Amino acid sequence: MLSKKLKELQAARDRLASLEKTMEAELAALPAQFGFESAQAFADAVVKAAASGARPARKSGRPKGAAKPKGTRKRSVVTDELRQQVKQLAESGQTGQQIKAATGLSLPTIQLIKKAFGLVKSRTAA
Repeated sequence: MLSKKLKELQAARDRLASLEKTMEAELAALPAQFGFESAQAFADAVVKAAASGARPARKSGRPKGAAKPKGTRKRSVVTDELRQQVKQLAESGQTGQQIKAATGLSLPTIQLIKKAFGLVKSRTAA
């Protein structure tokens, strides 16, 4: 059993050495792929690009130049009248987007109201 483990270890070391040789060859060819005459010229170009203010990856969030939001968004107050209006619009065949435009409510809120009135089809398997 021990000799089997030693053979596996040696095979893994051989595989690692093979991968290292492959990586060395790929890295040696990299400067030529980008039109540089030497690895040193390529490395210098990479350092210069990094130091010259190359744009870092953007963080998620507001697009560049967009105005800052003025506080938190005010929550909609869903009254019984609004619920009835959503029900009437849904029963008349209006889409969620059309109901949103008419009431100013969000699509998820409209969906919840429709679900409460039983106007949403079930997603059960047929």
